[in-house]
This record gives sequence, structure tokens and C-alpha cells, in this order.
Amino acid sequence: MKSASLFEIVAARCWNVLNEGKTFTPVFVLSVFLIANGLAVDPLRFGIAAVAALPLFVVYYIYDYPLHLRWFLWVPPAGFIAMFGHWNTGLLLWAFGLYVFFTVFFWGTLYYHLRIGTTWWNFTRIWKLFLKNTDSTSGNVGEQLPKVFLLLLVMDWAYRDGVGPGTHSWEAYAVFVAGVAFYSWLVHKLLFNWKPQEYPDYTSNAAVSNPLAKRVVVIVIDGCRKERFEEADAPFLHYLQKTGVYYDLMETVYPARTVVCFSSMFTGTYPREHGIQSNMVWKLGVRVESVFDKLKQQGRKGVLFGCAHLIDAFGDYVESFTAVENNDIVDHKIMARAKEIMKRENPDLMVIQMIAVDQTGHSRGVLYPEYLDKIKESDRLIEDFYRWMEREGFLDDTVLVVMADHGQGNGIGGHGHLDVGERFVPFILHGSGIKRGVRVKEHRSIVSLAPTISYLLGVPFPDKSRGPVLTEAIDEVSSKGETA
Repeated sequence: MKSASLFEIVAARCWNVLNEGKTFTPVFVLSVFLIANGLAVDPLRFGIAAVAALPLFVVYYIYDYPLHLRWFLWVPPAGFIAMFGHWNTGLLLWAFGLYVFFTVFFWGTLYYHLRIGTTWWNFTRIWKLFLKNTDSTSGNVGEQLPKVFLLLLVMDWAYRDGVGPGTHSWEAYAVFVAGVAFYSWLVHKLLFNWKPQEYPDYTSNAAVSNPLAKRVVVIVIDGCRKERFEEADAPFLHYLQKTGVYYDLMETVYPARTVVCFSSMFTGTYPREHGIQSNMVWKLGVRVESVFDKLKQQGRKGVLFGCAHLIDAFGDYVESFTAVENNDIVDHKIMARAKEIMKRENPDLMVIQMIAVDQTGHSRGVLYPEYLDKIKESDRLIEDFYRWMEREGFLDDTVLVVMADHGQGNGIGGHGHLDVGERFVPFILHGSGIKRGVRVKEHRSIVSLAPTISYLLGVPFPDKSRGPVLTEAIDEVSSKGETA
């Protein structure tokens, strides 16, 4: 399998501008306005219109109205129309038509066909999935359309009424903007109450001086929804679940975006502290220590074998693979190359990201048979990798972690705002020094992964690690783990 090329790395970052909702909104609004006005656009008036809309762009960047809060987004455009009596049916039809084209045909059909081999007929299903989507991407219809409509009406109002003094009710407009800002703050203050509760203190467990395991292998089934994992025909994963330690309430972080979750998993802390707030990374690299850093300081090695997005957070610790691959073979190639990396590097920590489940959820939905089929495929590939490690001696004194970084919601399998199916993830510990047949029903968080890895490998915790070590899973006096 090929590594991600420089072109793919740059292209992935560019795509995130359109994929992430916060950045998509201004790009789409300005593009629609220019397309609708064509060559006749007046540069000065366009500049004034953009400046007039800028405060609202900022408000909507700060307040993204997640989940059920998105229904409150229709109040500001209704208030603007009532205050200023401005309406432009043609412009809003342009916006609606271009939005449908971008999501259903460009993203949902062309993009997925060229990148992962999804059928050319994907538009016949994905339009229904977008209507249910609640995540933080540009495909969140209920969040994006009211924002877009208001911003376009504001720009059209500022553009069409002239540029001279006294041509606009700027004082009234300033009051309106202030009202939208206060309204947004109030809605979020009173109703945005489902963020995961954070651990307030840093990891307090006493570090161990002697390693409890020689190696930790973490296999991340990206975007694996917990109840679908439990329903799937996945006998090997369910064997690990029953004979290791399985967590019923292992919670992801907010926002539940892949790069955000991986950053929290391997630093042990939250987005506000490690600095990665979405898949759109403005400043490369986590700004705190990771478990990879701690291993390097001890002269040991950790490798994260994942997609190009993860380079933005972990840089040279990432050995990348190309995500431009048919979805029916991509995980097969990932696991084959993971074997090569294990033999070549012999790392103390090996992290493998499998992506086919996540991509199936995004392109075909999580409540359809195709999603269960991909979990079944993951099961077979993980069993094959486990047996290979056993034959090659890599399983000796090794702890295996099988988990998801986040779940997936209804609709296009979105993830970000912690809708149903996103919050809790499958999480299994199995192997050397791990208890057998334990099911943990207490609440835990994926920020405990990094300190638990550090504890097992006998290295200091990352400097800002907040998650407690998962000591309830560790049997320090047991004999070394048995193989399946």
C-alpha cells in the first residue's frame, strides 16, 4: 500500500475547508453570492456587503448550534426579514440548488466514487442521509441552510441599497448583529449541556518503574458505532470482548472528529488543552506531550500508522497510508502493510487505523447492511493480524487494544456533535497482564488511553495527561496473558 503523497496531504487539508462546517459557511456564502451576481458584480459594493456580513460570520464560527440547537437558527433570518423587509427569492434558490449539488452530487457521489469506489448511483440514497445528518460538517443541512440564507440576505441588502451615507439603516443593523450575538450566547448557555464532563485534575496514578508489558498494539476501527459493533457478525472481536476487559461506557471527546479524538487518545487530555479542535488544523501539531514523545525520550519507539489527516497532529510519528483506495480493499492493504511496519520497526507502541467502517458509514449510512458487513470484514482482518503476531512472536507480553475513536450518528454516519451513536465507543483490552472476562460498567473516557499505555510500558505520563489509568483492567500479579 502506498503512503499518502504530498499532494494528498495538501489536498486533505484543502478538503477540510469545505468539509468542516465552520469554514464551509463563509466559503460557500461568498461563492454563491459571486456566482449569482456573475460578471456584473461591483467590487466596491461586494466589499461593503462582505464587511457587513463579517460580524455574523464570526458569530456563527464561534457558535455552531449543534444538534437540536440548530432549530433555533431560523430565528435570526426571520428577525432580519421582519426588521429590514428584505428578501431575494432568486438568490436563495441559487444557494439551495448549489448546496444540493455540492452535498448530494459532488461530495456524496462524485467524490466518494473517485476516492473509495462508491457506486455512481449513490445520490439515490445519500440525499436521504444528508437530511438526517446532525454532525459538524458542511453536510449538516439543518445547520447550514439557515446560516447561509441569513448571511446571503444580509449581503444582498448591503449590496443592493447603495454605498452612500444614509442609504442603510446601519444603526438598526448594528443592533441586529448584537442581538444575534447575544441570542447565540444565551441559547448555548442555557441549552448546550451535553459535552462530556472533563477530568479536572492531571493523572494522579503512581507511574510504574518496571514495564507490565513489552508492547502495546492499538487497533482503531475508525467510526465504529458501539451497538452496531455488538450486533455484527464479528466472532473474533466478540471473543476478545468476552475474554478480556470490555467497557460499556467508554466515552469519546467533543467535538468527535477523527483528528481531535486521536489527539485526545494519545495525549490524555482534551481539545482545549492539546489545541486540535477539528479536522481543520490551523496550527500543526498537538501543543502538549503525547505518549509518542514520552517513548522517544526513553529511547523507545511508537508508530501511528494512519491516514494523512493524522500527520497534522502527530507529524513524524505518523507512517501514513493513502486514503484514495477502493473501500472494499483498503483495510486489507492497511493490515498487510501494518505487518511490514511491525517487522521493520519492532515498535513498543503500534497504532493502526482501519478506515473502511467509517467510510462506509459516511457514504452509505450506518443503519444499512453494508455497515455491518464492514465490521464483519474488520473482524476477519484483526483475527488474521492477531494470528500473524502470534506466529511471529509479537504477541508475547503484549497488550492488545481494540477500540473506536468515535461512533457514528444516523444519516451519513456523521460525527462531531455527539448525536445518538457517536458518544460511546467499543473498547477492549486483552493480553498480557490484563484481566479476563471483565465487563466495566462505570463511565470512562478515551483520554485514559495514553496514561494507560504509559503505565503498561513503564514510561512517564504525558505532561498534560488527565485521564486516570484503567487500573481496573490490569492484573499485575497474574501470569503473562494467554493467546486465543
